[in-house]
Amino acid sequence: MVGGAKDAAAAKPAQEKSQEEEDDDDGEGEIDYRKSTGYAKHVKKKKSADGKEDDDTKDGPVSEFARTKSIREQREYLPVYTVRDELLTVIRENSVVIVVGETGSGKTTQLTQYLMEEGYTDYGMVGCTQPRRVAAMSVAKRVSEEVSSTTIEEKGKESLTEKDELGGTVGYAIRFEDCTSDHTVIKYMTDGVLLRESLRDSDLNKYSAIVMDEAHERSLNTDVLFGVLRKVVQRRSDLKLIVTSATLSAESFADFFGGVPVFRIPGRTFPVDAYFSKTVQEDYVMAAVKQALQIHFNSPAGDILIFMTGQEDIEGTCQVLAEKMEKLSDGEDTPPLLVLPMYSQLPADLQAKIFDAAPKGVRKCVVSTNVAETSLTVDGIRYVIDCGYCKLKVYNPKIGMDALRVTPVSRANAKQRSGRAGRTGPGHCFRLYTDRQYRDEMLESSVPEIQRTNLGNVVLLLKSLGVRNLLEFDFMDPPPQDNVLSSLYQLWILGALDNAGELTTLGRRMAEFPLDPPLSKMLLFAHECPELYCSAEVLIVVSMLSVPSVFFRPKDREEESDAAREKFFVPESDHLTLLNVYLRAKQHRFDAGWCVRHYLHSKGVRKAREVHAQLLELMRGQRLEPKSCAGGGGGGSGGSGSWDPVRKGRVQRVLLSELQDQGHRGST
Repeated sequence: MVGGAKDAAAAKPAQEKSQEEEDDDDGEGEIDYRKSTGYAKHVKKKKSADGKEDDDTKDGPVSEFARTKSIREQREYLPVYTVRDELLTVIRENSVVIVVGETGSGKTTQLTQYLMEEGYTDYGMVGCTQPRRVAAMSVAKRVSEEVSSTTIEEKGKESLTEKDELGGTVGYAIRFEDCTSDHTVIKYMTDGVLLRESLRDSDLNKYSAIVMDEAHERSLNTDVLFGVLRKVVQRRSDLKLIVTSATLSAESFADFFGGVPVFRIPGRTFPVDAYFSKTVQEDYVMAAVKQALQIHFNSPAGDILIFMTGQEDIEGTCQVLAEKMEKLSDGEDTPPLLVLPMYSQLPADLQAKIFDAAPKGVRKCVVSTNVAETSLTVDGIRYVIDCGYCKLKVYNPKIGMDALRVTPVSRANAKQRSGRAGRTGPGHCFRLYTDRQYRDEMLESSVPEIQRTNLGNVVLLLKSLGVRNLLEFDFMDPPPQDNVLSSLYQLWILGALDNAGELTTLGRRMAEFPLDPPLSKMLLFAHECPELYCSAEVLIVVSMLSVPSVFFRPKDREEESDAAREKFFVPESDHLTLLNVYLRAKQHRFDAGWCVRHYLHSKGVRKAREVHAQLLELMRGQRLEPKSCAGGGGGGSGGSGSWDPVRKGRVQRVLLSELQDQGHRGST
C-alpha cells in the first residue's frame, strides 16, 4: 500500500467539472481561487448525504496517547502547560520575551491560545509567524480544532458556527492564499506575509501580540523581521513580542533585543535513542529504504519519518520502497506499509493526508523534506531516519544566481530531526552518517539565509520602509557587503532606485507586488509602454514564472512527455510557450485530467491561476487595468497571431534577458 504524488492528478474525472467547481464558478469562466483551492478546503470536515458532519478522525490518531486522551487532556499534558502561569506573568511584565522550548513542548500551538485566553485578542490580533507555508497551514488547522473543542466543552456542539472553522477565529495567510476573516483573532502566517503587512502599516497596529516561531531557523524574512520588529516595539509599548526557539543558545536573541528575559520550557516528554551509521553511506536513498524496511519488519508498532533533501529524492525513496514491499509481499502475513511523501509542491489534499490516521494494522511511513523538522508534527512517529543532508539556497553575487545545493545538515538540525521521534512515546533516530561526520563535518548551526541568498526583494522592501542606509540596518548577522551592493545595483538597473540610492516612484509600485523585482518591473513596463500594451499577457507569463515548472517529465515516459510539450511550443520564446500553456489550460477550465494527459503538473497550473488572480487584484488596486494585445483587455485570450507586441517588444529583448542574467527563477 503506497501513496504518492502521482495519485493526485488522476483522482478527478477528466471531462466534467465537479459540483464544487460549479459552486465556485464566478460566472465568467474563472473559478474563484480562494474557494476552489488551498489547504483549508482539504482539512474541513466532510458532510454526508443527510447534511451531517462525518468526523474523519473518529477512530483517532495513530498514537495510543492521542487516541485515548481528549484534546483538553492532550493540551494539559504538554510541557508548556506546567509553566503556563509563570510564562504569562513574564510576558505581562516585559515587551519582549525569548521562549526556549525543545521539540514537542507545545509552544507553537499553545502560546497563541494562552494569549487569547489572557485577553490579548480583546484589542488586537495575535499573530504567529512561521518560516514555512506548510507549517503555517497545518498548525492553524490544529489550533482551530483545539479552539473548537474548547467551545464544545463550554457551550455544547450546537453552539459551533463558521467562526469555529479554519479561517474563522483561527486562520492563516501565506503567499497568494489568505484564509482569514473578520472573525480571525489568531493568525498564523509566513514571516514574509507579516513583512509585507509592515509596508502598509509600519507599526502593525492591528496586532496586540506577535509570536515569532522557530526563530532558530534564521530564514531570510525572519532576520529582516528581527530588525523591523525591534523598531516597532520601541515605538509601541503596548505590543508584546514573543520570540521562540527550539535551541538552547538563545542568548544571541536576548542580546539583540537589549538583554530581554529568556524563559525556558521543560524538554521533550519522552527520550529518543540515536544510532549512528558504522560506515559512510554513499547512497543515502538506498540506505534509508533498507533501514525503513528493517524497522517495518522487525520493530514494534510506530510510524516512520524519513528526512530527505527534496522532491526528487522523496519520490525516488517512495518508489523504491513500493517496489521492495511488492517483492517482499508473500501473502496476508506481510504487514502493509503506507508510504506518504511530503514536500511543499505536493497537492494540498495529499499534504493533509499525512495527518490522517493509518488504517488498523498498517504502519505509516512519511518521507519528507526538512519541513517536518520543526513546527510540522505528524502524530504517532516513533522512528526517524535522518539522511544527514538538506537543500540550501546559496547566492553568488558575481554571476547573480541562486543555486540549490545539497549540503550536510548542522548538528542543531540533527537534534531537531531526532526530536520528532519523541513526541508521544520513547523513540529511535537512525542517522545515516557516522559519529565522526557528526562531530567533525557538521556545523554547530546553519549559516543564516540572509548571508547566503539574493537580497533584491529585501532591499526593495527595506527601502520602502524608509531605511536609507542598508549597511546600518539592525541585522542580527549582517549580510555580505557584496550581496547588498549587487542587489542595489540590480534595483538601479531596473529603475527602482535613483542615482542617490533612493526609491523611485516605479520602485514604490514594484514593492506592492510580492514578486522578484525583475518580474514586477516587467509587468509594469508591459502595461505602461505605449508600443506594447500587453500587460494582460505578461501578467500570465509572470504568474507562470512565479510557480515551479509546470512541465512533468517522468523518467519512464520522457519521449511521450516531450511530444506533449511540443504541442505548446512557441519557437520565438519559452515565455510565450508558458503563456500558451496557461491559455490552453484555461480553455479546459484547468482540469486536472487534462493536465495529466498533457504531462503538466495540475497543482502548478492551478497555482499559477491563483497567482494570476491575486496579481490582477493588486494591479486593479493601483488602478492598472490589464491591457491585452488581443484587444480584449484583462484576459489575454487572443490566439498566437495576436502576440506580436510580446514577441517583438522590448519586454523580451531587454527585460527577459535581464531576468535570465539576474537568476529570476531563484534556483538551478
